[in-house]
Amino acid sequence: MKIGLFSIGAGRAAQPEIVAQLASKAEEVGFESIFAPEHTVLFPAAAYTSVYPYSEDGKIGGLRPEGDTNLLDPFLALTWAAAHTRTIRLGTGICLVPQRNPLILAKEVASLDVLSAGRVIFGVGIGWLKEELRALGIAPAHRAARTREYVQAMQVLWTKEDPHFTGRFCSFPPVKLHPKPVQRPYPPILFGGESEPALRRAVEVGNGWLGFNVSVQETAQAIQRMRALAAAAGRDFAALDISIGPYNKEPNLSLETLQRYRDLGVQRVVLMNTTNNPERIDAALEHLGNTLVQPALAL
Repeated sequence: MKIGLFSIGAGRAAQPEIVAQLASKAEEVGFESIFAPEHTVLFPAAAYTSVYPYSEDGKIGGLRPEGDTNLLDPFLALTWAAAHTRTIRLGTGICLVPQRNPLILAKEVASLDVLSAGRVIFGVGIGWLKEELRALGIAPAHRAARTREYVQAMQVLWTKEDPHFTGRFCSFPPVKLHPKPVQRPYPPILFGGESEPALRRAVEVGNGWLGFNVSVQETAQAIQRMRALAAAAGRDFAALDISIGPYNKEPNLSLETLQRYRDLGVQRVVLMNTTNNPERIDAALEHLGNTLVQPALAL
């Protein structure tokens, strides 16, 4: 069982010294990966009606209600983390694909994979904050179809010497995109989201699933559905990377709970960082390392 850590690049953890401290200490105590979230812009709580799917009140927990929380670009945060580490994997959790130009995004992912010597986990999603999409000139109604197409275009860019693509949202003639990612054919693409369409994207387009705020029971249901989708698509479910973050669904997370996730087919559990206070980070991560991270390696 691999254990990841969420997150860097948000709030107080947007400060460079804290990003470096979290990443290097997480690597030291045995975390396999560290994840950075993404929002290009935010809004005061009263200024958006989109429903955040992971809280009871539909608002983003842990961020300032005024909407002025520091939130680094995830690729820059992860590049800074890469410079202070050697082995820990670097994940976007998640990258809001429909908000980005796919050629530029393909270049960013490949560049980070090269600079980190092949440590990228490309967590992707369609986004839930419709006001953010509109501010960026993207129609929210098309975000799922746009994400599928952009991912397919990026796969072509990473694997072909003279890639070209023609689609509804993205088209380009034969081009050269270098460098290619270190990981071949490209970094694992894990789709976030817990809905039926999200699970379908994870199986049909991606290399696996990055579920967030899911209990053991909810994970079991999602995996059962993905097994059926994989069989229908002719894909080997065992080859998919299944990662989840319990968040607040399993508040008393224990080694026994991790084993229950593992028995379902989960390969990576991503824990929430408990503090961004630089005076407490080392002790908090050492505690997690001793009680969960290191014991999980034996599962």
